[in-house]
Amino acid sequence: MTFTSLHRYLGDPSGPLTGEMIDRAVAQGLRETDDLDWKSELPPLGAIPNSDFPKDVAAMANSGGGTLVFGVTEAQKTATGRKDTGELTEVYERGLRSAAVTAISPPVFGLGVLQLGEPGNQCVVVVIPSSVDGPHLIYKNEYFGAPIRNDADTVWMKERQIETMYRARFDERRRSTEVLHKLYAESAAMRSPDSPAWIVAVAHPRLPSALTNRPDQTAARMAFEEASKNALVYVGRGSLHPIENVDRNNPRPGLRRWTARPMIDGESQRWREAWISIHDNGSVSLAAAVGGHRRSSTEYNDDHVVESRDVEVAIADFMGLIREASDRLGLGEYEVRVRFEWNKTERLQIWTTDGMNFSYSGSTIPLAQYTPIEVTVRADAESTDFCQQVYDLALDCLNQGGIAHVQTLTYPGLRSSRL
Repeated sequence: MTFTSLHRYLGDPSGPLTGEMIDRAVAQGLRETDDLDWKSELPPLGAIPNSDFPKDVAAMANSGGGTLVFGVTEAQKTATGRKDTGELTEVYERGLRSAAVTAISPPVFGLGVLQLGEPGNQCVVVVIPSSVDGPHLIYKNEYFGAPIRNDADTVWMKERQIETMYRARFDERRRSTEVLHKLYAESAAMRSPDSPAWIVAVAHPRLPSALTNRPDQTAARMAFEEASKNALVYVGRGSLHPIENVDRNNPRPGLRRWTARPMIDGESQRWREAWISIHDNGSVSLAAAVGGHRRSSTEYNDDHVVESRDVEVAIADFMGLIREASDRLGLGEYEVRVRFEWNKTERLQIWTTDGMNFSYSGSTIPLAQYTPIEVTVRADAESTDFCQQVYDLALDCLNQGGIAHVQTLTYPGLRSSRL
C-alpha cells in the first residue's frame, strides 16, 4: 500500500497513485509544499546528475520525504495544467535511480518511480522516502551543500542545521540498536534451557510506516500466509520450514503484535518448535529450533548439531516475513540481527551435505560462541536484489561455522558464493 503527500492533500486513503489523482490535483489547483513539487518536464537523460533532480531528491529526503511530479505546469507554486512527459523508458528510470545514488552522499535508496496517464498526457511521479541518514549532501566539484525544503522552495542548510541533523542521525542509530537488541532478547527468551540449538532472527524498520491501522486477526493470518509464499520463492520445500510448523491460521494477539505459536505434540517434537511474530509497526521475529533435527524415523542429530539447509530455510522464512511487512506497510530499510542460541555444553556445529546428499561434518568449525550477524536489509529492493540479500544473509550465517556454500537458495541472477 502507498500513502504519499499527494494522497494526503487530496484527502485520499492509502492506495496506488493514479492519473485521475493528478487531474484532480490540477483541477483543485494544489499548491506546492515542503513535500510536494510540480515540474513541467523531465531533464534530458544525460543531464540528470547535473540537473536539479539530485538537489530536489536530497532536499526532500532531508525534510522527511516527499513527491516530485513531472508533467504538471504551475504558476505561483500552484498546479495549472498537464504537460506530456513522453514515455518513461527503463533506461531513463535507471538514470533517475542512479542519480539518487551517485550524485547524493549518502545515497538515497528506495525511490518510487512510476508513469501515470495515457499516451499524449503522461506524467512521471517520483516518491522520495524519508531518511534517517541525513544530511544528504550535493557535491559540485570541490564544493558541497545540504539542501532542505522551506515550504515550496529548496534552500541550503546552515552549519547549525547540518550539525543538528548529524546528531539526529547518530541518536537514531543508537536508538535503533537498542530497540533491535530488546526485540532479540524477547525472542531468544522463548527458548527453554533444555531445548536444541535455536536460530533467532529479528528485524526492525529504520523508519516507521505512514500507515497506522492496527491489523486484526484476519489481516495477521493473511500476512503469515503471504510470508510463507515469499519464502517458497527463495527456497523450495527440501527442508522443514519453521513457518509451516506454526499455527498460521490462528495467530494470537500480543503486545502490539500477532504471534503464530508452535504446532508440536509433546517433548518428542521439540526439534520442530518455532515462534513467529509480526508486529504492528512492521518489526518481525522468528525463533526456531534448528539443532537436534530428525535424520530418519529413529535417528536424530545431537542438540548442538545444525544442518546448513535448515539454516537456509529459516533465513528464507525470516526474509519472507520482512518482505511481506515491507509490501504491506510501505517500509524500506530494516535493521536485522541473527544469532544461534544453545546450551554451550557442547560447541555448536553446522553440518553441510556431500555429493550424495548425506550429512557431512568435515567442514565445520566447532563454535564456543557465535558472533551475531547484524546487517541492514533493503526490504523494498527489486526482486533479484532482495533475493541476493536473502542469499548473502544465509551465507553469513553459514560461513561463521566453516560452511563455504549455500545449497538450497536459488534464484535467477544471484551471484555465487563469496568464497
